[in-house]
Amino acid sequence: MNVTKLTQDAVLRIGEVAAVDGRRIYVLVDKNKNLSDIFLDGDILRNISVNSYIEIRKGFLSLIGRVEGEKIEEDYPAPTNEKVEFANRNKRILTVALSGYIDEHGKFTGGTKELPLIGNEAYIVTREKINRVHNLIQDDGSPSIVIASIEGHDFDIELPVDGLFNSHIAIFGNTGSGKSNTLAYLYQEFVRVMTARNATAFSEKARILLLDFNGEYTDPQCISPSKKVYSLSTRGAGADKLPMKEDDLLNIEVISILADATEKTQKPFLSRAVRFYKKVMNANDGDPEGYIKNILRNRVKDVLQMSDKVRAFLLLDYFREILPSEDAHGDPVDIASDLTWHNTANEFCIRPAVAGNYLAQNPNRITDTYLYKYIDTFTLGDSFLSRLIVFLYLQLIHDVLANRAQNEHVVHVINRLKAKKGDIDKIFDLGSGAAFWQSNFVVVSLTDVNLEMKKTLPLLLAKKLYSEQKETGQDRSLSIVIDEAHNILSTESFRESESWKDYRLETFEEIIKEGRKFGVFVTISSQRPNDISPTITSQAHNYFIHRLLNERDLKAIASAVSYIDRVTEESIPTLPTGTCIFSGIASPMPLKINVKPLLGDARPQSETRKFGVIVPLA
Repeated sequence: MNVTKLTQDAVLRIGEVAAVDGRRIYVLVDKNKNLSDIFLDGDILRNISVNSYIEIRKGFLSLIGRVEGEKIEEDYPAPTNEKVEFANRNKRILTVALSGYIDEHGKFTGGTKELPLIGNEAYIVTREKINRVHNLIQDDGSPSIVIASIEGHDFDIELPVDGLFNSHIAIFGNTGSGKSNTLAYLYQEFVRVMTARNATAFSEKARILLLDFNGEYTDPQCISPSKKVYSLSTRGAGADKLPMKEDDLLNIEVISILADATEKTQKPFLSRAVRFYKKVMNANDGDPEGYIKNILRNRVKDVLQMSDKVRAFLLLDYFREILPSEDAHGDPVDIASDLTWHNTANEFCIRPAVAGNYLAQNPNRITDTYLYKYIDTFTLGDSFLSRLIVFLYLQLIHDVLANRAQNEHVVHVINRLKAKKGDIDKIFDLGSGAAFWQSNFVVVSLTDVNLEMKKTLPLLLAKKLYSEQKETGQDRSLSIVIDEAHNILSTESFRESESWKDYRLETFEEIIKEGRKFGVFVTISSQRPNDISPTITSQAHNYFIHRLLNERDLKAIASAVSYIDRVTEESIPTLPTGTCIFSGIASPMPLKINVKPLLGDARPQSETRKFGVIVPLA
């Protein structure tokens, strides 16, 4: 037989409000409600304890709070002459922080609408109301995903797609705490639910880029079997390449990123060289090599008539960088083998230094020099970067002759591009014409990419795709997912210049601060939130916080997530693997959830090695 409402209330009542101090409420527990369990209609209910929910009834409202602590105060009885037997004179007092309220229509809303009055009764929250408190889904048919259950209860929780994936997400946790599983499960369910809803629209209008630094999400079944994986490598040939159009790289912002160019000196030089490149390569005559040879001949005439020895020999070195270093037989070539400098006359001359061989005095003799004739062997390389480097040297020669640039300020940017040429040729495919978005979900694996390109490539991709997204319609979205985000969002990097680090951080900070209005949403996952720029950490809308032990990381979380309560914050260092704190705009209050583990090949490749498996029993 079911219990009546009065009987149920009598069993569930645990006490009444004794004091109100802002959002902190003190509840005096009835003396007969101090047992660990309570029996109701044949069921065993867990009695109220720290971190459990409590209901305080005030009129038609049910104020919902979470128990943050409890204490015992001795209850001194009034003096009497009668002999009294021993009795429990202790008062149990609960400290409660309000989380929200259930209105007269049965809807839970987070936040504080009203405060209780002293004497309002407090009750154990029933299972039905627990479900209502944890219901994050609107009753309008909006899509949702299920990846976790509520900690301490045996029911799943639905997370709203709108409110979660159209926001910036941060996933933090020490290694082995389950953050990779959370990231993979989140996006697996997002892709599955939205594909089931409308596969064509999702494929055309929603794009997801996952930057995978450790190759954890490259398995064919991980997250989505229809994803496109680019496994890049700077170690050797044979790896995947990112399909790009030459125009995608021939952008001053992209070139500046690749060359690590300074804003005031080197970037203007690169702009001039890029304009020069486009002018020559887009010429209607279709003979860029012939055009460059004519330019080289004119520059050789200018240089060989100079009276400044230092600058003249410097420019000869630039010609050596442009012209072939070996002849057709593979023998090294000295382009100045027939030239000498006459210190008294301050000019070049053809050996032997006799009258008529001085080139400033006899400029018609320049065409007889080996350097001038050797220009005929010039060929424009097949590689985009090889061609660009030629134009950079041509522009530098022109600028030095015109006193427009100082060699020591500009030549370093060319050297940096030359140093990266091999890596860039291994990473980018500029000739096939293939599309980058061969699927609307792309994973770029950077496992075998060297450290310098690991910092450069994500910045280049993010900036390029962000710029493209700003030009698209309002019905399209771009999600940028960065695993091990401290690799590129760290404020403590000592391997790069301050200007380059500032530019890198400013770029991502702009995306996370301004991207939402253009449909760009960022998800970051990291085991060191303290290393990440505070601007980026604080701009996240939803947080999944797994176990963190480092004090500086805990302080970073405390300063970034202002709406997390004290008890929840203090539980972070002791969270078991797979359990995390979910807090943000998608939830009216912080929730402790158990993320379900992915099974089989769907799991990210981040499991801890077990020696019992590595070395089995004989």
